[in-house]
Amino acid sequence: MARTVARVIVDALGDLGVRQVFGVVGDALNPLTDALRTTEGLEWVGCRHEEAAAFAASAQAQLGDTLGVCMGTVGPGSVHLLNGLYDAAKSHAPVLAIAGQVPLAELGSDYFQEVDNDALFRDVAVFHATLTSPEQLPQMLETAVRTALGRKGVAVLTVPGDLGEREVPDGRPARFGLSRAVSRPEEPAVQRAAELLDGSERLTLLVGAGARAARTDVLALADRLAAPMVLTLKAKEGFEDDTNGFQVGQTGLIGNPAAAAALKDADTLLLLGTDFPYRDWYPTDRTVIQVDTDATHIGRRVPVDVALVGDTGATVRDLLDHLACPPAGADGARDRSHLAQARERFEQWRTGQARLADPAHDTGLVGRVRSALDNRSHDVRPEALAALVDRVAAEDAVFTSDTGMATVWLSRFVQMRGRRALIGSYNLGSMANAMPQALGAQCLDRDRQVVAFCGDGGLSMLLGDLMTLKTYRLPVKLVVFDNRRLGMVKLEQEQAGLPEFGTVLDNPDFAAVADAMGITGIRVTHAAELEDAVRRAFDTPGPVLLDVLTNPDEIAVPAKPTVEQGWGFAVAKVKEVLRSHTDPPEVGH
Repeated sequence: MARTVARVIVDALGDLGVRQVFGVVGDALNPLTDALRTTEGLEWVGCRHEEAAAFAASAQAQLGDTLGVCMGTVGPGSVHLLNGLYDAAKSHAPVLAIAGQVPLAELGSDYFQEVDNDALFRDVAVFHATLTSPEQLPQMLETAVRTALGRKGVAVLTVPGDLGEREVPDGRPARFGLSRAVSRPEEPAVQRAAELLDGSERLTLLVGAGARAARTDVLALADRLAAPMVLTLKAKEGFEDDTNGFQVGQTGLIGNPAAAAALKDADTLLLLGTDFPYRDWYPTDRTVIQVDTDATHIGRRVPVDVALVGDTGATVRDLLDHLACPPAGADGARDRSHLAQARERFEQWRTGQARLADPAHDTGLVGRVRSALDNRSHDVRPEALAALVDRVAAEDAVFTSDTGMATVWLSRFVQMRGRRALIGSYNLGSMANAMPQALGAQCLDRDRQVVAFCGDGGLSMLLGDLMTLKTYRLPVKLVVFDNRRLGMVKLEQEQAGLPEFGTVLDNPDFAAVADAMGITGIRVTHAAELEDAVRRAFDTPGPVLLDVLTNPDEIAVPAKPTVEQGWGFAVAKVKEVLRSHTDPPEVGH
């Protein structure tokens, strides 16, 4: 029995196990959305902005180890997908984007809304093609999907609006058989790496998301080498819990002094499944061994002495077999003082952070003095909000976070224990990702708790898709760090010695906006209200927006602050005070 182009595509998505397709309807997509309408088990989620649809699809791909799918209609609809697709590409998330196009006969005529999709998506997609004949199915769709899954990237299939209802002569269903290859580095490289590891005295691991599936093996290696384990943000999930006696948190601008010291004090660094991009945070003149499945990642951040191209788990097991040093406690085992010192520093730092996160901190002597300097309006400390959410949230909650200060507070105060999962725009660094990623995560499992750490700037950028949460009754908990600022930009300006400029946001009462949209809104303006409000937000069925007025002058001290940063901050504050006496106020002051 002949099937239409739209039916072949939609049936194939169902066979793949796709459960939702995100997008905005439009004329070029009508055959496809009509086929979705009549397909059991495959849900169309109509978003208010295609960018949100792409973020949602990317979140599903990252959480479900499956294909995320989004759609954008001809011209502007496809253009709007672009930012979310770039985030998927840089997150190595397999996503299929189906883009509408003008009728075949009008291609190349500068027709109304015509955009050259193949040119538009060339940089972001590992596969992009325009369907020009029904006979190209199902082979073109199979290639698109296999490429997205096999290369962990974005595939874009463009479908002209007049092709969707045409019949495909080949009646066979699409077939997507694909198995994951496990690769191993060459034996001489493993042997050389083991010799260097055996000969090191102070070894530190830098562990990334690529090592998450090999947790047991990585912990065994850390124990064997007596090595502290510095985590990238994306490795919090999988390695950050109280059963891991080796981890010392993150490095970089959002990191802590213990992690920075563990890297600096080492004579050898072992990088496992990470492409941590910030070169300034790598120590120089160290022996470096790097393990990665992608050879192009090796050595592009820091010079590498031994490159091990292969699956992290398989490579670590090979290293364990080649190491001469015996396990801990055996004769000849490695000295553990480097590990002990790093862990001691980390626990001291965590104790200090816990004091800052105490909602009653500002009522003590030190807190009152501190408030007089940096929190004269007595706004809620963002540390207290993040720490309280950590205590209240479920042990299997999915967290998303907006780029900026919301991610800083999550990284420092929310622990990825139990089955908790974490998604953010941690490679692209986009604004406005937390809420739509939470939307996709919640669609994947409506019974699993999903918590979005939203910046006020990020939330307001795609505010319309709050209605999508309401329409589909998705019980996401939106925690808004409402500091009336683009907080990370403010901090960057001040550290460079510049006065704050252009960062002030004239926000509405977000809780009232949520109420007007049919979503429960809760607003917190004082620390004394915080605990009750957070617990009420998490106990309330359905979607909830918790709008917390947080301190805009809160400073997230970097892991290794420099004299230049401190001096720049002081100069900026002087400039801000002088400007406040001479200039008209910015909006919102």
